[in-house]
Amino acid sequence: MSKDKIISHKNNLQVIYEDNHIIIVNKRAGDIVQGDKTGDKPLSDVVKDYIKDKYNKPGNVYLGVVHRLDRPTTGIVLFSKTSKALPRLNKLFAEKKAKKTYWAIVKQPPEPVQNTLIHWLKKNPKNNKSTAYTKEVKDSKKAILHYKTIKSLDNYVLLEVELETGRHHQIRSQLSSIGSPIKGDLKYGFERSNKDAGISLHARRLEFVHPVSKEIINVTAPLPNDPIWKACDD
Repeated sequence: MSKDKIISHKNNLQVIYEDNHIIIVNKRAGDIVQGDKTGDKPLSDVVKDYIKDKYNKPGNVYLGVVHRLDRPTTGIVLFSKTSKALPRLNKLFAEKKAKKTYWAIVKQPPEPVQNTLIHWLKKNPKNNKSTAYTKEVKDSKKAILHYKTIKSLDNYVLLEVELETGRHHQIRSQLSSIGSPIKGDLKYGFERSNKDAGISLHARRLEFVHPVSKEIINVTAPLPNDPIWKACDD
């Protein structure tokens, strides 16, 4: 099943797909998936408000966080609406049975135009940044992604990225390490920020087997409302 209809909510929530067990939303740049030390309202709470409002639910609303996106990143985030679905979804993601596809805009075209990147990433908690090494180092984790150039723009190129592993800041760190930092990503070497303080990395598609119905769910997140992203979709 492919679902790409967007439902707008009063909190500017974009719902891509929803049924009794799961809900998939299109995250905006700047939204945090779960609460952190900033105290900003997380996307998980916005989704709870949406469910509570839509179904007139009394009391607390159950919502399970299945995976996360970095705060400046946009695109697909999947939540579980039931305690039955959550462990099944967690298992599916842990076993890498969910196919995640990202789009990234970079200024420097990578060479070759299509490749598999293998690095060892080491996270520095002090600056919340991961460094990519070509050989294994202490406390590093192996990171594998596949990229291909799918469109040339006036001053940028659009890459499609598929993750084989899910490491901290993996796409951002690995693309930066080959000289192609993501547009707007100051932390990983891009020269200036985007106007919305986000980065041009978008969780574009997600495909997985539904944890209860066993149906194939295939969703695509519409691109951000930005001239460069719009050029990618032409």
